[in-house]
Amino acid sequence: MIQKLIIYLTLFFAVVTASAEQTRFVMSAPNAIEMGKQFRLSFTLNERGANLKLPPGIENNFDILMGPSTGQSVSMTTINGQTTQEVTFSYTYILRPKKEGTFELRPASIEVGGKIFESNSMKIQVVHAQSKPAQPQAGAGGETQQQAAPQNVELGAENLFVRVEMSKQSVYKGEQLVATVKLYVNPNIPVAGFDEVNLPTFEGFYTQDIEIPQQVNFNREVFDNKIYQVGILKKTILFPQQTGRLTVAPFNMTLLVQQQVKQRSFFDDFFNSFRTVKATITSKAVSVNVRDIPTQPANFSGGVGNFSVSSEISSQDVTTNDAVTLKLTISGSGNIRLLKTPELQLPSDFEKYDPKVTDNVTAGNGGVSGSKTIEYLFQPRFEGDYTIPSITFTVFNPATGAYETKSTQEYQLRVKKGSGEQNASVTSAVRKEDVQFIGKDIRFIEQGNPNLKSIGYTFYGTSTFYLLYALSAMIFAALVVVYRKKARENANLALVKNKKANKVARKRLKAAAGFLKQNNNEAFHESVLKAFEGYLCDKLGIPVAQYSRDIAIDNLKNRNIEQSVIDDFVWVVEQCEFARYAPPSGAEARTDLYNKAETTMGLMEKQIKR
Repeated sequence: MIQKLIIYLTLFFAVVTASAEQTRFVMSAPNAIEMGKQFRLSFTLNERGANLKLPPGIENNFDILMGPSTGQSVSMTTINGQTTQEVTFSYTYILRPKKEGTFELRPASIEVGGKIFESNSMKIQVVHAQSKPAQPQAGAGGETQQQAAPQNVELGAENLFVRVEMSKQSVYKGEQLVATVKLYVNPNIPVAGFDEVNLPTFEGFYTQDIEIPQQVNFNREVFDNKIYQVGILKKTILFPQQTGRLTVAPFNMTLLVQQQVKQRSFFDDFFNSFRTVKATITSKAVSVNVRDIPTQPANFSGGVGNFSVSSEISSQDVTTNDAVTLKLTISGSGNIRLLKTPELQLPSDFEKYDPKVTDNVTAGNGGVSGSKTIEYLFQPRFEGDYTIPSITFTVFNPATGAYETKSTQEYQLRVKKGSGEQNASVTSAVRKEDVQFIGKDIRFIEQGNPNLKSIGYTFYGTSTFYLLYALSAMIFAALVVVYRKKARENANLALVKNKKANKVARKRLKAAAGFLKQNNNEAFHESVLKAFEGYLCDKLGIPVAQYSRDIAIDNLKNRNIEQSVIDDFVWVVEQCEFARYAPPSGAEARTDLYNKAETTMGLMEKQIKR
């Protein structure tokens, strides 16, 4: 009886807990609004509720103009043949801010089935109202003057700009920071898409990109006390490899913006049309101060970050020639991939193999974190008791500004004699210390013709001597000429890059082919773009900072490259740039793109060399 009661109570509380966990009460509103503007404060609940109470104190900062307006929606989901239905209840209020500032909305509450549930809290920033756009001037005859926006116009920098946001302004060499490329758009400017995008390259940094959606999503943010629609174009984790003031050079992009154009007719108010214009924007340079780390200790591993270490051994009781694995795991956040493999000091009687290194890291908004696993494999050759010493290495912790020494524990290894035939042989008793001296006691017997010379014979003055002397002089003179020619060529950096341009570009295309097989859409298109950009900069002598598609086309035309090849180049670049911000294309389309890129680059190389 008691057991049944316990079972019933357990099931009852399990059902109650599950019900409580499934109840969702969510509050939502814009995170930034202008002073005097109305906005919606919404609540959603997946069960029928009663007695909704707004966040305490909300009336102190906001006027409640209307509400609540209630609604109900039904959604159905089918998974593995089972259909589930969910009903969502909504409550909407219309509010207007009373003053500027940042205000926290505390959780609202609602009653469901006799229980009180609270929503999330949130912050709303109220900024000064932005000035309204100037009204069109009235022209002669009372008509409104209409001016269609010209092509390639630059919209005002206050309404449309791009910037690189650094998570830190001062770091140590090797310390990670996050760079976010953000596009800021006035909410009244409709952006239709991208025409050309040149993102920063982060010279002087080791980089690792953070995965973001390929489709740019815009959210409201406040910058310089103004509200913008902000889209994230790129997120990259940077590891500075140089000290001093590192600068991210300005970059530019061209956006497609829709502008309204009214026709000069009686139907102006009824038939408004839009045209797409190009707006080119350029970022500002951003700098980061990189400090050098203190004098490095002898066993510095190159690690900069916050790390911990652990180890384990496969077995401590083995027989001779058994394989033993010592696993070292370094965990934490920082430049894990750049950590040097610590050395394991083993007794000389052990056969040691190259360690196996595995990186398991993730790149997120907080930087790179994860672990590096190093597996040391070795074999004891002789019986006995051995000590496997601790593995010791040093890392630099930028949070404390000091070096930290990490050590593993020691292991006692007990080796018994194995049953193999080699243990019974005489040579198995010879240790490595003894082997070092074998081979020095007795010289090997010389085999073959000894080529003996008579006593008093001298090579100097013979015809063979003078012949070899003359040949050596000529070879030396030829080497001097070749060396000087190479020195002159190597001094000309542009010439060196020109000669290696095709080889470097082919390597990048080969890397793109690898990403194509891995179905890595973003990396594939990025590699193809870099292959063409690097090839044209090196081959045509275009400075990297000045490179653009138009400049590349002008240079190709000056080299009398066929127009069909130039058109193919433009097509490849446009496809790659479009793919960054569009849904992933099919494998067949990417293969066609790669083949076209490879063919186009080959034709360029042939025609440039003409």
